[in-house]
Amino acid sequence: MNIGVLGAGQLGRMLALAGYPLANRFTFLDTTGHPSAGIGEVMIDTDRKHLETFLEKVDLVTYEFEHLPVALVQAIEEVRPVYPSSEAIRICQNRAEEKALFDRLGIPTPAYRLVEHADELEAAARELGCPVVAKSVTEGYDGKGQAVLRDPGEAAEAWHAINHPRLVVEAFVDFVREVSIIAVRGRNGEIAFYPMTENQHVDGILRYSVAPIPDLDEAVQQTADGYIRTLLDELDYVGVLTLELFQTRDGGLLANEMAPRVHNSGHWSIDGAVTSQFENHLRAIQGLPLGDTAARLPTCMVNIIGCEGDPAKLLEIEDAHLHRYDKSERAGRKLGHVNLVAPTHEALLEKVRACAALLPEAPAPRFSFED
Repeated sequence: MNIGVLGAGQLGRMLALAGYPLANRFTFLDTTGHPSAGIGEVMIDTDRKHLETFLEKVDLVTYEFEHLPVALVQAIEEVRPVYPSSEAIRICQNRAEEKALFDRLGIPTPAYRLVEHADELEAAARELGCPVVAKSVTEGYDGKGQAVLRDPGEAAEAWHAINHPRLVVEAFVDFVREVSIIAVRGRNGEIAFYPMTENQHVDGILRYSVAPIPDLDEAVQQTADGYIRTLLDELDYVGVLTLELFQTRDGGLLANEMAPRVHNSGHWSIDGAVTSQFENHLRAIQGLPLGDTAARLPTCMVNIIGCEGDPAKLLEIEDAHLHRYDKSERAGRKLGHVNLVAPTHEALLEKVRACAALLPEAPAPRFSFED
């Protein structure tokens, strides 16, 4: 089967690497003019003149990022199956729509307000109580399009800095840890859940993900499974879906945002799970049985950001698996990741610290379950 992928970055690259053993072929449609997949057939289509040729080549279409014109995806759906659907993209690329969906389905979120003017932002900050985080309703990711207000008087500055006509303003959450749940739903409605991960972000960019979480109560995993199952079924979703959450001190979960695709916090699954998120996404969209999502051993994904470090040194760490994206170095750019696998979480943390020391711009790893 020739699978068409909208986007040609590292997520598409890893989809292809997982798909070749299944005898899949891949054609990427890049609309940015800066593809980095370095694999399969890449069609650059910045002027939107090659869509018909792309669709003639492929049997079905998926995507590696959600910041796509909804009209484009809807047009493709008229010609080829698209998984996940354009409705998933429409909701996920608009934080207001996403919050409304969470509210309708009874999935708790941090308290929030929608604002359309700097004065409304100031009023929301006073009502919710600072600090608050203001986010653009669309187009924000990896910390972009966001500002933290520690005083309502900062509203005008934040409004101009974000420079977007509509913002969502969220109350800060007193959370124990940031977590995510990844699940995959097949064409027949079959659902499989991955173990939840604990994630450490710095400046809005994911740096570390650990799975499974050693001190996670099974009831919390079941709650997260229930939330994401509700979303999958509501959207009649096919493929991998990610839900980012905050775990509060009382054990509750508050939804932050969802992503309709394979996700950075699931990269650990390539080497740490029985079946990776990438293979399971491909299984799902092709109507194949889903693979086992269990963790083989405790695993940590370490993102390589900005500067690669010495690959040889990284690979000297026992059971370290280096995944490079073949990108040039640039501040803040995701260049690759290392998956570290160990028999115990204690041994895993030692490896994570050793790995971080080899990456010039890596922050100190900190996890809630450390002694």
